[in-house]
Amino acid sequence: MVDVDLSQPPFSFLNEEGRERVRHGIDLAYFDRDEIILETGQPGEYVFLIHKGEVAELDTTQPGARERIGHYTAGDLFGAISILNGKSRYRFRAEQECLCYLMPKALFLQLCDDYPPFAEFFRQTLAHKARLLTEQRAEGGVTMAGFMLARVSECMRPPLCMGAQTTIAEAVARLHESHADSLLVESEQGAGMVTKTDLLNALVLEGHDRESPLREIAHFALVTVRPEQYLFEVLVMMTRHKVERVVVQEAEGAPPTGVVELTDVLSYFSSRSYVVSLQVEQADSLDALFRASRRTPELVKALMAQGVKLRFAMGLLAALNGRIMSKAWGFLIDERYHRDSCLMVMGSEGRGEQILKTDQDNGLILADGLEWPGVSEQMQRLTETLIELGYPPCPGHIMVNNPEWVGTVSQWRERIARWAQRRDGDSLMKLAIMLDSHAVAGNPALLERVREALFEQCSRDELLLSYFARTALRFSTPLTLFGSLKKPQHGIDIKKGGIFPIVHGVRTMALERKIKPTSTLERLEALTADGRLEERVAENLAEALSLFTELRLKQQLERLDGDGNGKSPDRVVVQQLSSLERDLLREALHIVKDFKQSLSQRYHLEYS
Repeated sequence: MVDVDLSQPPFSFLNEEGRERVRHGIDLAYFDRDEIILETGQPGEYVFLIHKGEVAELDTTQPGARERIGHYTAGDLFGAISILNGKSRYRFRAEQECLCYLMPKALFLQLCDDYPPFAEFFRQTLAHKARLLTEQRAEGGVTMAGFMLARVSECMRPPLCMGAQTTIAEAVARLHESHADSLLVESEQGAGMVTKTDLLNALVLEGHDRESPLREIAHFALVTVRPEQYLFEVLVMMTRHKVERVVVQEAEGAPPTGVVELTDVLSYFSSRSYVVSLQVEQADSLDALFRASRRTPELVKALMAQGVKLRFAMGLLAALNGRIMSKAWGFLIDERYHRDSCLMVMGSEGRGEQILKTDQDNGLILADGLEWPGVSEQMQRLTETLIELGYPPCPGHIMVNNPEWVGTVSQWRERIARWAQRRDGDSLMKLAIMLDSHAVAGNPALLERVREALFEQCSRDELLLSYFARTALRFSTPLTLFGSLKKPQHGIDIKKGGIFPIVHGVRTMALERKIKPTSTLERLEALTADGRLEERVAENLAEALSLFTELRLKQQLERLDGDGNGKSPDRVVVQQLSSLERDLLREALHIVKDFKQSLSQRYHLEYS
């Protein structure tokens, strides 16, 4: 029996009996430097698990430097796809003296038959493998299936419905009998909602009598979801729309089939961490907001520990950060200025792609003609308050206490025109920042006017788009000439080498197509719908971005816990990754490399 570590995927998908079969069924073989281990077109007879040494994967149809497409080191395996497909598509050659464990074809196929998750591992795309990595990391009392995959249908209450002509007195009696907090009002214009608070306000504050019909006090602008949506999405929507109830419909315009309340969602997830969003909403002073805001790192750690899909986590935290800033704005800024001003966030916060609190990147848009004495002092106080809430000052001073990032709609339009005309590095950076801007307080229509001006100024300017896109190629992809991962001791910069090229490349394409969403993932979906990206390419870019972000977040959390040893959160040490993580990272960086090549061709960057 061979003693080999089988704790990593795909062997972790076997039970102990299956792993024992592997240990008893494999042999150890030696391969000399430059020896061909598996030739193109050769029938697959073994799965190879590298014990020591390095192996290159070669596409013999490609010329010279481009033929090397993969690189495998200790702990990696290859050859399984050759067995499943009947023959090897590529050549595998020892880069140095190698020792490999050999699993015979018959044993491999038996394991595939007996353990479907084991077989599925070898047939999966980057997206599926990334999910395996997430599930592998999940720990704690709430499983990934119970947390991330919970559906609305599992948590909704039956709808309590009454007619539009029902009186307030009848509604109060019905709520009392049903021990409910809200009911739906059926009318010709669709469903509306009335809560206990609405009924109390109607009788005490608004002067309605007991016989008034419900249609006079019902709210008909409802937030709706479908039964098959993830429950976690509902929590994001509640936070973003500032509501505590959503109505469930099978399809748009269909009759309500249920109601989901915030207390039900929080109870379902049964973890104190998720009460943070509720604490933010209930904060009635800056001190209460400070206390709630300080708990967001705790929430991030809980989300990551329990294997929540990164996209949902980013959505929740972006909405939560937006609400914290909006509440701070409400406490500090006189309400008379709210309709004629807009506080916007930019950068990763504007794209909704920051989980831990990052540097402030914000600006202020004012309605033309607004007179606001003391606006500078108010913005200085807002900046200081956000620092206290945990948002550090921006090193580049892109903040509302900088007059350059405050202006009327007309002034912002003039700035955009000036930046577009100059096309220098600083101007292009500012255009990119504005393109990612998102309103968090005040009147969002002001920001929409400014962004419309940006699209009109830039989307059809081919020369500007070429200058704009060129920045995506600024940093090299951390792959060797032969396609393997670089392994410097200080690590590879995952932000420059992986995250930025995707974010900025997609941002460029979104600018060209006048795509309004600011999230990179939403932009990818819009570009796919627009026909500018193949669905497979968009999915791979989305999964690659999620992987890079998660690896970076992992190191940021280590720094929070004091385990980062002073290293940059943007640098990932390849040698410290698991075999599956290295495999995913290598594949994701190849996706980035191909995307940069397509950007170069689309915007004619090869001539610049």
